[in-house]
Amino acid sequence: MRLNKYIATSSNLSRRAADAAIDAGRVTIDGQTAVKGTEVDKSSQVKLDGTILTPSTTHITLVLNKPVGYVCSRNGQGSATIYDLLPSEYHRINPVGRLDKDSSGLLLMTDDGELANQLTHPRYAKTKVYEIALHKPLQPLHQQMITDYGVMLNDGVSRFTITAIDTRHSPHRYQVTMTEGRNRQIRRTFAALGYTVTSLHRTHFGHYVLAELGVGQHRQLKV
Repeated sequence: MRLNKYIATSSNLSRRAADAAIDAGRVTIDGQTAVKGTEVDKSSQVKLDGTILTPSTTHITLVLNKPVGYVCSRNGQGSATIYDLLPSEYHRINPVGRLDKDSSGLLLMTDDGELANQLTHPRYAKTKVYEIALHKPLQPLHQQMITDYGVMLNDGVSRFTITAIDTRHSPHRYQVTMTEGRNRQIRRTFAALGYTVTSLHRTHFGHYVLAELGVGQHRQLKV
């Protein structure tokens, strides 16, 4: 098994985070500092920060309906964190991707680094669906621009699909479907065209669905 996959199946690190740990000299194999790309087997003793890693066959994965006002970190620096919503036995698991403080909805959390890699690596192109509101109606030209051509941001072109939601009771609401997940990408894309996203709520991540889960509530998944 390749080393980064071994670490991902033995810890809460994704493969990319495992590669970073290897580069930083935090990983050893049989007492020797490891290098990326190494193949390991059951007889190898792999340590991360001096702790022996053993591939696990059981992991914890859950869906949290994150409320607005909570940050996706353990140190909120004065703000409430997602861990304030969870029992202590879940405090060791990590969010898969993030939702910013002002966003809400489906947040996956797991201690399975391999699953986290499958959900976040660009080559797997997992679909994410959001319900958003804008401070004013989206002009058809801007909708076509985002969907067909994309908007140039400082980290590359941003492109996603936009569908209007029934606006009789909640004006200026849209569904956004995308496979990327760059930092605040949706908000930055609309801002580049003169719009403010007033609410952003994620409902789907890959085949995971928020469904009827209450705000601030969580459910553990069988994976």
